[in-house]
Amino acid sequence: MKKIAWLVCFIFLLGGVLQADYLIKQKSHTDAISMMGQTQPARDDEVEIWISDDLNRMATHSSKQSTIIDLTKKVMYLVNHTNRTYVEMQLPVDITKYLPDEMAQMVGQMVNSITVQVTPTGKKKKIGRWDCDEYDVVMDMMMMKVNMKVWATTDVPFSWEKVSKEMMAQVMAAQLRLNEQALSEFQKIKGQWIASETSMSVMGNTVRSTTEVVDITKKDAPAGVYHVPDGYTKKEKLSMEDLQKR
Repeated sequence: MKKIAWLVCFIFLLGGVLQADYLIKQKSHTDAISMMGQTQPARDDEVEIWISDDLNRMATHSSKQSTIIDLTKKVMYLVNHTNRTYVEMQLPVDITKYLPDEMAQMVGQMVNSITVQVTPTGKKKKIGRWDCDEYDVVMDMMMMKVNMKVWATTDVPFSWEKVSKEMMAQVMAAQLRLNEQALSEFQKIKGQWIASETSMSVMGNTVRSTTEVVDITKKDAPAGVYHVPDGYTKKEKLSMEDLQKR
C-alpha cells in the first residue's frame, strides 16, 4: 500500500511539473539621450515574460509597466504601475481607439505610414545556451528611422509560432504602433527573440538600446501574474504618461 500511495503522489507531482508555465527572463538597456533641451539618463531594466502552459495567456512585467494578454477573453491590458491604472483593449488591437483625442489622428497617420523590412542575414550566433539566426530590420515611420539586429532561436520549449503570431504581435502593435503589413513582415523572424540591438534616429539624435534573454525555464506562475493587480483604476484611454513609458 505504501508503494502505491507513493506512486500516486509521484504522478500528481509529475503532473504539476508538466502543467507549469514558461518564464522568460530578459534584461534591457537604453543609453542616455538629450533632446529638445531635456536629458534622459541611461536606463536598465529587468523584464519577466510569463506564458501559460496552454499558450492562451501571456504577461510581460517590468518595474514600471505590465502588458497582459488573455486570448480566451480576447483582451489585452496595459498597466501603469506608477499611477496604478490600466487600460483594457480588445484584440486585435487598434491602438488609435485608446489614445487621447488630440493624438489619435496623428498616430493614425503614423501607423499607416510605417514600413518594415526584415532580412535574414544567414549569419548565426551563440547567445547564452541558444543557437540563433541573425536578422536585419529596418523600420521607417514619418520622421524616425529604426535599424535593428535581431537574434532568434526555434530551440524553445513552447510553440514560438503561436506566441509570436497571436500574442507578441499584439504587444508590438500597441507599443510600436504597427499596422498589419508591418506585423506581417516581423513574422519573417523565425523563433523566439533572444537578443536585439536597436538604433533609432529622431530629429538628428540617435537612441540606442539592447535586450537579451538570460533564462527560459518552466515553473509554476505566481498567483495573479496574469491579472491586473487589485486596487488599480481602469481608464478608457491612455494618457501621455502611459505613452512615454512605452
